[in-house]
Amino acid sequence: MRNQAKCRKCSAIIESFFEKDYVECKCGEISIEGGPGLFKSYAKDWDNFLRVDDEGNEIIIKVKEKDSESSKPMDNSNERPNTKELLETLDLMIQNMEGIPSHAMTNPVTHYDLAASLILLSSIFKSLTSGIHTEKHSVQIQ
Repeated sequence: MRNQAKCRKCSAIIESFFEKDYVECKCGEISIEGGPGLFKSYAKDWDNFLRVDDEGNEIIIKVKEKDSESSKPMDNSNERPNTKELLETLDLMIQNMEGIPSHAMTNPVTHYDLAASLILLSSIFKSLTSGIHTEKHSVQIQ
């Protein structure tokens, strides 16, 4: 499906063709971006925003306001995931990679991708070794 929208205020139909393609209507009331793979939408007043499908049909959208409780960042600064949770995260990452289209699998990996993987693996190994203390490695302060 194409990323298209119509402004009820100025009647302009706008379309975003690629991920970083930010498009506004003539009057600036609505805007979209993300191309056909990522449907980001913005509006000053959502009553003026209509989604347009590939056949040109206008679709009235429903906007859900974010719950103030759910939009707060979680404070897990003192909680660390256990080994099982870390391994589940690693398995999920592998499943996500297996679901990537073949043309995307040939794209180069960024340093951000590599860093995220290394951080996860480091956390797993640290959690596995955190409970292991031998006399050789323990230090007693007198």
